[in-house]
Amino acid sequence: MTKELLITTSVLNANFGNLESDIRMINGSSADFIHLDIMDGMFVPNISFGFPVIEAIAKVAEKPLEAHLMIEQPDRYIERFAAAGCSWLSVHYEACPHLHRTLQHIKSCGMKSGVALNPHTPVQLLENILDMCDIVILMSVNPGFGGQKFIPATMDKIRKLRTMIDNAKLQTLIQIDGGVNAENAASLHESGADMVVGGSAVFKAADPVEYILRMKRS
Repeated sequence: MTKELLITTSVLNANFGNLESDIRMINGSSADFIHLDIMDGMFVPNISFGFPVIEAIAKVAEKPLEAHLMIEQPDRYIERFAAAGCSWLSVHYEACPHLHRTLQHIKSCGMKSGVALNPHTPVQLLENILDMCDIVILMSVNPGFGGQKFIPATMDKIRKLRTMIDNAKLQTLIQIDGGVNAENAASLHESGADMVVGGSAVFKAADPVEYILRMKRS
C-alpha cells in the first residue's frame, strides 16, 4: 500500500464547455493523475468521449493520463490510446475473454496495464493474472454514470485484494472508482487502497483544488 493516498481526477465531471480551464485546474492541484472514463454505450449505457477529446486534453495536461475503458472489444483501440497520450490503460475483466493477451498488448505499447472489476465480480478471479496488472480498479458503483453512492461491500473487496497483492509480493496498485469523497477517502486508504478517483465531489466543490488536497491528506 502506498504511504500517501494517490488521487486521480475524473474529467467526466468537468465542464466540457471550458475543458481547458478545468485541466489547468487539475495541473495546479495536488492530484497525481487525470482519469479518463471511456464509455461506448454498449458495455455501459452511456457514451462519454473519444480520441479528439483525449488528444486535446493531452496537449494541456501536466499529469499522466490514465484511461479506464468501459467498452466492448477494447483490443481494437489499444495502440490509439497510446498514440493519444495515455500512460496507463485499464480494461474491464468482464469485457476481455483473452485478458492475458490484452494486458500484454497494453504493455507492448509502452503503457501501464490495468484491470477493472464491476461491483459483482470477485477479486479472486484475478489470482492468475495479478502479476500482469500494474493497477486494479475496483468499481464501487455500477459503471456508466457519475454521482452514484458508494457500495459498502467494496471495503471487503479492498481488503481481500490487498492480501492477495501483499502475499504475492507485487507492486500492483488498488484504485477505487465511484462515490469517493473527502469523507470516505481515509477509510478506503486504511483498508488497503492506494488511489481513489475524485469525480463529482471534486467538481461540485466550491474550491476543487482545496478539496483534492483534503482527499489526499485523508
